Amino acid sequence: MTPAEHHRAVAADFTRLVDAVTDAEWDGPTPVTEWRVRDIIGHLVEWLPGFLAGGSAVQLAHIEACTPDPAAAWSARRDAVQALLDDDDQSAQPLHNPHIGETTVGDAIDRFYTSDVFMHSWDLARATGQPDPLDHDVCAEMLAGMEPLDGLLRASGQFGPRFEAPPDATASDRLMAFLGRDPAWKPPAPHHSGRDLV
Repeated sequence: MTPAEHHRAVAADFTRLVDAVTDAEWDGPTPVTEWRVRDIIGHLVEWLPGFLAGGSAVQLAHIEACTPDPAAAWSARRDAVQALLDDDDQSAQPLHNPHIGETTVGDAIDRFYTSDVFMHSWDLARATGQPDPLDHDVCAEMLAGMEPLDGLLRASGQFGPRFEAPPDATASDRLMAFLGRDPAWKPPAPHHSGRDLV
């Protein structure tokens, strides 16, 4: 798939998860210890404009991440990224980054941002009790590419300690365990007082 096609497919899966989040769930816990559900959206809304501006002439508008409507913030970022990728001239703009070298804006978005949306789909699904939407063949391919970089990725500070996945774990759970997620994580059950049960 082209970067535009890939983002459209991954973003559609993520949007389906977002659309099913209830108001009460936005402040619930996630597999990322320090994040609430709304922080998954905040992360995906926030980091890409600075990344592009730091290495290319492409400007992506700032979207307020701290908002009472995370779903609207996500939709705005999704649509802006899709419009950029659908514009061949913008997508082909050169991008330089000291860590990845020279590439194009479209390739950089595909490799880093779209992959980030893909991986955080697991967090959002798990935090809100929805089915894991990840393509297991893609997860296995990503894991195979990341495992040789274990030390480098861990040193970046972007990933927590690796978890050991059980032998029967799915490919997505194995990928998340490598990235520092507990594949057995589930949101805590709602607390009911004795009065609730009367």
